[in-house]
Amino acid sequence: MAVYTVSQVTRYIKESLERDALLADLWVSGEVSNYTRSSAGHSYFSLKEANTVLRCVMFRGGSGHEHLASGAAVSCHGRISVYEVRGDLQCIVDLARPEGMGERYLELERLLVQLEAEGLFEPSRKRPLPVFPQRLGVITSPTGAVWHDIQTVVERRYPLTELVLAPCLVQGDTAAPTIIEAFEAINAEPGIDAVILARGGGSVEDLWPFNEEPVARAVYASRPPVISAVGHETNTTVADMVADVRAPTPSAAAELAVPDSRVLAARIAQNSQALYQGVQQELALRADDVRDCLAVIERRVPDIASRRQQVDDLLAGLVLRLENSLALHRQRVTGHDQRLGALDPSDVLRRGYAVVSREDTGETLLDAGQVSAGDAVQVWLHRGGFAARVEGDGGTN
Repeated sequence: MAVYTVSQVTRYIKESLERDALLADLWVSGEVSNYTRSSAGHSYFSLKEANTVLRCVMFRGGSGHEHLASGAAVSCHGRISVYEVRGDLQCIVDLARPEGMGERYLELERLLVQLEAEGLFEPSRKRPLPVFPQRLGVITSPTGAVWHDIQTVVERRYPLTELVLAPCLVQGDTAAPTIIEAFEAINAEPGIDAVILARGGGSVEDLWPFNEEPVARAVYASRPPVISAVGHETNTTVADMVADVRAPTPSAAAELAVPDSRVLAARIAQNSQALYQGVQQELALRADDVRDCLAVIERRVPDIASRRQQVDDLLAGLVLRLENSLALHRQRVTGHDQRLGALDPSDVLRRGYAVVSREDTGETLLDAGQVSAGDAVQVWLHRGGFAARVEGDGGTN
């Protein structure tokens, strides 16, 4: 026979209780006794009825601590578990409300706590609306005044937006499934920039489909951002809390969804005027800059007439120096010509001298000793020449 430890038994009991669907999600009512609250914010108490007592704990994050006090009659939502350290059976409570509230409202409170814990109401996840929507989805009844009001507002404010109706029921027990189907249709439609979920005013019971969990999750899962306008301004549903934007009425939702063309036209005119004035001012500033630059340029323009006169003076001086230089060189050339003329052999020959060279070698004779008797020579005179032969021995005279 198997023998188990205490911890194994208590753990088995704990797991068995937590697997039970009824005990994992139940409401239990009774009178609060032995209530204490720790410094950490956790509430410890018991629920008693006649001779029966159920230990309970609500941790700091639970909702409804303010309703707990010894002797108070409350309804609590939670789950049954076992505190293994002491082996105590206890109810871990997440929501407490005064006894006497209807079952539907208790369930709504539980749903609000659950959805808030999951982050469906978190402001940081809410998306901004598009400024200029091209296609706007509308989820509402096609036969009610809401659809007509939304059409009228959009046509008046911004007729460029196309409205896409996803019809649904807006009250009754069968309304919630049709709302979910409408969201599915909107999500499947291409180019939807935002969606309005709307219905007119009514009693709390009439608006109840918008408090149901599947509808809340459909709003949360919507691809385009959602503007919720359910009932009047005083009515608040779960769908309103999950939606990206809450509008007090369907008409107000339409006004939030599209811009006002008249305001846009006025803004365009204002911006156009401001732009024109800005351009004019900028042109005036640039004109002043151009005038300043022209003044600077004019001050820095060289004195062309003076420079031209200086050039003329330089050219005149250059011509004079060139003429003087040419005259000097001309005189030098004349002198060289005269000196060269004095050295011209033809002038020497003209005075009766002759040039004699050996006929065999062409060597010019400068000394009589360069020839002997019988040598042939060539004699050149001022005009012409002749051949001759040496007679007698050469010698000096």
